[in-house]
Amino acid sequence: MSAPQITPQQEAGILAEALPYIQRFHGKTIVVKYGGNAMTEERLKQSFARDVVLLTLVGMNVVVVHGGGPQIESLLARVGKKGEFIQGMRVTDAETMELVEMVLGGQVNKDVVNLINQAGGKAVGLTGKDGNLIRAKKLLMANQSNPEDLIDIGQVGDIVSIDPAIINLLEGETFIPVIAPIGVGADGETYNINADVVAGKIAEVLKAEKLVLLTNTPGVLDKAGNLLTGITPKDIDGMVADGTLSGGMLPKIGSALDAARSGVKSVHIIDGRVEHALLLEILTNEGVGTLIKSK
Repeated sequence: MSAPQITPQQEAGILAEALPYIQRFHGKTIVVKYGGNAMTEERLKQSFARDVVLLTLVGMNVVVVHGGGPQIESLLARVGKKGEFIQGMRVTDAETMELVEMVLGGQVNKDVVNLINQAGGKAVGLTGKDGNLIRAKKLLMANQSNPEDLIDIGQVGDIVSIDPAIINLLEGETFIPVIAPIGVGADGETYNINADVVAGKIAEVLKAEKLVLLTNTPGVLDKAGNLLTGITPKDIDGMVADGTLSGGMLPKIGSALDAARSGVKSVHIIDGRVEHALLLEILTNEGVGTLIKSK
């Protein structure tokens, strides 16, 4: 089906309706976790890049944190390795870490930078190693069946601190930071960190107006598959306990909730499979996806 035609007057009206949101968020920081289908489908990649550039041109400070799960899985398969996950976190031995850094810090990061620049933006790629942006230590995960039993999943990092100096420097010159979720330890060791967690912590440190997490679902769904437009910490605890939330959604929900509790004014999990999902969330009355409330 072809898209419905709109008149120039209707188009002007749509643009005018965005004015209050442009005024509200002008000069504010929006942290976006970019991942899922939005990173792999050409149509969605182009719409994401245009959204980021438009938001920047109307005065918002957009910071992009990207994942790269499908690209990592593709490279692992080519070298005969199978990805393994525990509680939504990738098990990362030394060989896997080399491949992860190659994909995230090289291929994917530069692809995202190029995508935004081709759309008219000024993007600069970073990893957590640049300017000591992300200091990390080894993450030891609690066994869900026995919390006192800690699981070592390799070179997976837990964030110790974020130094936003390099982000602030870039934003001051209207560059768009594009950050790969790789951290560095006190001994110089490289750590793979979940991109949702990185986005949440950066949003906290920057005191962002919004944290927006793009995913491959309409948002957070209940057991019947219905979209929940707003959820609280109590709701989340119940959904984790009954298994509604599991796997890769756990770190996403956890980082969203931490950010909401730490002063980020609004946190959204939205459907990255929808064209211009960022503009729908930020510049319209309806918005899309799930709003995470702090209490």
